[in-house]
Amino acid sequence: MKLLAFLKVVRAPPALKICGPLQYRLFQPDFVPRDPKVKPKRYKYPAFYDPYGPKPPPSDKIIQLAERIAALPPEELKQIGPTLRDKLSHPKMQPISTEGMDMGQTGAATGSTKAEEKKAEKTAFDVKLEKFDAAAKIKVIKEVRTFTNLGLKEAKELVEKAPVLLKQGVTKEEANDIIEKLKAAGGVAVME
Repeated sequence: MKLLAFLKVVRAPPALKICGPLQYRLFQPDFVPRDPKVKPKRYKYPAFYDPYGPKPPPSDKIIQLAERIAALPPEELKQIGPTLRDKLSHPKMQPISTEGMDMGQTGAATGSTKAEEKKAEKTAFDVKLEKFDAAAKIKVIKEVRTFTNLGLKEAKELVEKAPVLLKQGVTKEEANDIIEKLKAAGGVAVME
């Protein structure tokens, strides 16, 4: 109780208000306030940033060598690269394989031929029921039950959702057999 009475009497003076983190700078020993009369410094930025700093200009020997190389005929210019590579023991550049990459129009043309080859080599097919005759709905449901192992209710729901995928990953012969049976029952099925 005495403590609460003491805290009510002792209050912080109004001059010592806490204003935020900027007030803290005044208490740092190395803080020097900026002179308001001095204009801020303007820095000139370079046209482009070079992280390695300015480079010295090439020597006269290098400039003369570059001029002599530029004056060579095209046949000799082609020989400079391989000769320097051999002289400096650099490894030979290996050609990069672009197989499997889409390289614009030429890549798209080869990609489409590969897609056609993959379709030709396809061994597993899907059977999709496109539509069915309303009068032959019961026959189609019975036929669907024979090759899907579904109950009557599940087969009916599946047929009513047409177009729907009936069977996946079957051989071409089996898919053709299913399509013929559904066609005979009054449905239209396709192989994908």
